[in-house]
Amino acid sequence: MARIVFIGAGSFGFTRRLVRDILTFPILKDSTIVLMDINAERLRYITLAVKKIIAAGNYPSNVISTMDRAEALKGADAVICTILSGEIDVWRYDIEIPKKYGVDTNVGDTRGPSGIFRALRTIPVMLSICKDIERYCPDAIFLNYTNPMAMLCHAMQKTSKITVSGLCHSVQGTAGMLAKWGGVPKEEVDYVCAGINHQAWYLEFKHKNKDLYPKLNKVVRENKKIYNHEQVRNEMFIHLGYYVSESSGHNSEYNAWFRKRPDLIKKYCTGGTGSNPGHYAYVLKEYQQRNVNRKWQKDIEEWLKNPDIDLKRGYEYASFIINAWMGGDIFKFNGNVPNKGLITNLPYDACVEVPVVAGRNKLDSVHVGELPPQLAALNNLNIAIENMAVDAALTGNAEMVYHAIAYDPLTSAVLSLAEIRKMVQEMLNRNKAYLPQFKNLKIT
Repeated sequence: MARIVFIGAGSFGFTRRLVRDILTFPILKDSTIVLMDINAERLRYITLAVKKIIAAGNYPSNVISTMDRAEALKGADAVICTILSGEIDVWRYDIEIPKKYGVDTNVGDTRGPSGIFRALRTIPVMLSICKDIERYCPDAIFLNYTNPMAMLCHAMQKTSKITVSGLCHSVQGTAGMLAKWGGVPKEEVDYVCAGINHQAWYLEFKHKNKDLYPKLNKVVRENKKIYNHEQVRNEMFIHLGYYVSESSGHNSEYNAWFRKRPDLIKKYCTGGTGSNPGHYAYVLKEYQQRNVNRKWQKDIEEWLKNPDIDLKRGYEYASFIINAWMGGDIFKFNGNVPNKGLITNLPYDACVEVPVVAGRNKLDSVHVGELPPQLAALNNLNIAIENMAVDAALTGNAEMVYHAIAYDPLTSAVLSLAEIRKMVQEMLNRNKAYLPQFKNLKIT
C-alpha cells in the first residue's frame, strides 16, 4: 500500500485530477492518500472530493487529511507539492513595482524580477519541506509543481539528498500543439526536448522517424492563424531554428527581444495564447472575484453534488512516475534535475530540464550532449541569473539579489544599473516579512 502525500492539497482542480489518475493504476488503487494544507476550509472540501472519487471507483483506498506537515509525511512513498508562498497582496507587487520602473512583464512566476522574488519567498519553505522529508520519509520521491521551478529545484537539489524532480506541463503541451500543426496524431510523434524549465528546446521532432521541422517551419511562416496563436515562440522558432517550450506570454519575459518597448509589445505580445500584456491584470481580477464572490466554493459544491464523475485516467506525469517508482511500468518524462554532464555546454549541477526515465525507486536522467550554440547562449544567461538568485536566497545576500536582477535580459534592456538598484531595493522592502533569511535588506 503506497502512502502518497499532497502538500498544498487545497489546489482543488489539480489534486482532484491527480488523485483520480493515481487510483487507476492497479498497484496504486489501495493507496493511502494524505492531504495536507494550511487552509482548513479548502482542506475540508478537497477531502470530500477525494472520498467521492474513492467511492465512485470502489477503490480499496483511504484518505487522511491534516494541517500537520510532519504527521502527513511520516512513512510517505511519494510527496507532491503545489504551494504558493504569500497571498495576492504580496505577489502582485512582483509585477507592479517593476512595471512602475518600465519593466513590463506578463506572468511573472518563473524568472526576471518577479520570478526571483517569488523564489526568495518560497525557497525557505521548500527547504523546510525537504528537511521534514529527510526526517520522516527519506526514501520518498518528491515531485514539485511549484514555480519558479528551476530556482526552487536547484535550491533543493543543492542542499538536500532526497530524490526531487520538478514537473511542468509545458513540454507535453507544446508537443501536442506542434503535432496538431503538423497534421499528425500526438501519440505518433517522437521528440527530444532539453534546456531549462520554460525554456527547453525541441532538438528533434519527428513523426514515424521523419523530421517534422521543415513542415512546421512552412506552416508557421505561411499560416497567419497559426503564427498569431504563438507570436513570440513562432518568432523565436523562425530566427533560432528550434521550438521552445512554454507559452508565448511566458517566453516574452525571458529575453530582451519582445517587451522592452511599447511598440514591440503591441506588435508581438497582444495576441496568442497567454501572450496578452493584460494577462496579469486578468489573473488578479479573477483571483479577487473568486475570493469576494467565493466562486471557488460554489464550483466545488456543484462538483460534489453532481452524481456523474469521470474516472478515466488523464495524462498528468506524476501519476505515471509514482506508478513506476512503486514498481509499475517504467515511464519517460521531462523533469528538472541536476546537470551532471547531461547537457555539456550548460553549467555543471545547474537545474536542467531533460528526458528522465522513472523506474522502481529510481530516476535515471538521459544524456543529451551539446545544445546548438544559439540556444545554449540564452539558457546560460538565465542559468547564471538563477544561480545567483538561489545563492542569494541561501545566504541572505541582498546585494546578490541586485546582481541577479541586473543581468536579467528584459530588465537590463530597459533600465540602467542605478535604476535597477532602486527598483530592487523597493522590492526588498516590500517583501521584508517574507524574507527571514535576510538579516539586512539594504543594498549598498
